[in-house]
Amino acid sequence: MFRHKNEVMAEKEHSSDGGQGFGQSPFAGLSSEGLPNPPENTPSELNQPPKKKKSRGRVDIMREKAGRGGKTVTVVRNFVGIGLPEKESLAKAMQKACGTGGTVKEGRIEIQGDKREEVARILTEAGFRPVFAGG
Repeated sequence: MFRHKNEVMAEKEHSSDGGQGFGQSPFAGLSSEGLPNPPENTPSELNQPPKKKKSRGRVDIMREKAGRGGKTVTVVRNFVGIGLPEKESLAKAMQKACGTGGTVKEGRIEIQGDKREEVARILTEAGFRPVFAGG
């Protein structure tokens, strides 16, 4: 006997083969046994804003071309309270991030090319407040 296509479709839609209905949760059989306890935060800890790093001061980021044979250089100056070793490590991080060369001269960091945005990001991560100065 042949059945009409619509009859077969209706039978599939209303089957009672024990499949999960919409009211059953697939996670009902799961338990949290054996899992670590969640961290206990007091309500006062949850409402506190994240602690800000102390600003290490303002530094100026400038783009210079004069006296360099037409080449552009990003110069960072006005560091207060840091020594030469830290400036050299910052310069090294900037060179690596920018993919260019650079140096520390006369208390300022010079990075080849116009890399002000990348330099500002690195200085912000180090706790400084970079300011774009000059042209």
